[in-house]
Amino acid sequence: MSVSDTTTSVATATGAAFDGSGEGVTLDVRANQNLQANVTADTRLDAAVNAGAVAALSTTATGVTSESNIYNGTLTGVYTQRTGPNRIYSHSHVEAPQAEAGDITASTQAIGMNQGFGVSHSVVGARVNQTNTADVVADGGGTVGHVDGAATFAGAATGANVTSSSIDGAAQRYIIGQTNAPAMVQASQFTAHGSAYLATTSATATGGSINLHNEGGLLDVTSRQTNEAYLRAQSVGSAFQFGSAASIAFGVGNSFLAGNLGSETIIDAVQLNDSGGVEVIADFTGAEGYDASAHATAMGNAATGFVCNDCDGRLVATSQQVNSTDISAHSSVTVTGHARSATGVSNAVGNTATYFVSRPGAH
Repeated sequence: MSVSDTTTSVATATGAAFDGSGEGVTLDVRANQNLQANVTADTRLDAAVNAGAVAALSTTATGVTSESNIYNGTLTGVYTQRTGPNRIYSHSHVEAPQAEAGDITASTQAIGMNQGFGVSHSVVGARVNQTNTADVVADGGGTVGHVDGAATFAGAATGANVTSSSIDGAAQRYIIGQTNAPAMVQASQFTAHGSAYLATTSATATGGSINLHNEGGLLDVTSRQTNEAYLRAQSVGSAFQFGSAASIAFGVGNSFLAGNLGSETIIDAVQLNDSGGVEVIADFTGAEGYDASAHATAMGNAATGFVCNDCDGRLVATSQQVNSTDISAHSSVTVTGHARSATGVSNAVGNTATYFVSRPGAH
């Protein structure tokens, strides 16, 4: 295949999806999702001569997903999500060893379960129960002869995920329970370039993730996250000639963030990471170029909470973190010829928590 302009591909596979939203109403939701089957999304691009000025590939496999948005109203609900011992698998590959390309972006994402909330001029009170026992795997990468612009290959795998965003005044109260207990959650990306101007290869693996943002009134969160899966994030990149080349890998058993550009944030968060271990690997190999780097970060539990200082904000946080498994981070940079700089960074942390008061835009 030879393309002179644009190559675009979007592949999405979802086991079960639910949307319960409203405007100007009082809405009460009871949502139960249970998946006992495999979910697979696959994208492959083969180019013999030219992959195009812009090549954009997006591949997403999701077990179960649910969304509730409320505008100028009140939302209450109980959301329960379960996946059986199956596999959620996302794969993307570019095969163009003799071809040229302008810019290439290939993203690969696998999610066991996802619950999202969007809030504007509204009040929310919800309980979310998530139990994932499905292996979640996002694999990808590619081989490209020459890239004139930016080559970005990214893979992300998440067992259980809860997100919330709000604008223009909101108050939110959540009780969240997450259990991620499959054999593995894995994200991997392997890339090889003959020559590349800007090349970035990245992989992110997360057991349980809670990411909540509020703007206006109260954000009140009680959560318990348990990860028992083996987490692996591996990013391996190579380029014979390169301008800037980076290999980035990140893995965390449980991730929690609650931020409020409003008056008050109350947090009671428990994070338990056990059994499987977290292994993160970032490698880069090149012959000659300018800047080469590899960054690997592995964490058992990570928590962040903040409130707005200019809003006379008040932050009350209770945080319990227990990590009882191995945490490993490895990075390497190999340049066989010459380079302007070569940087390798590895960080392995059992538990980390940060709570602070911030000005809007400064966090």
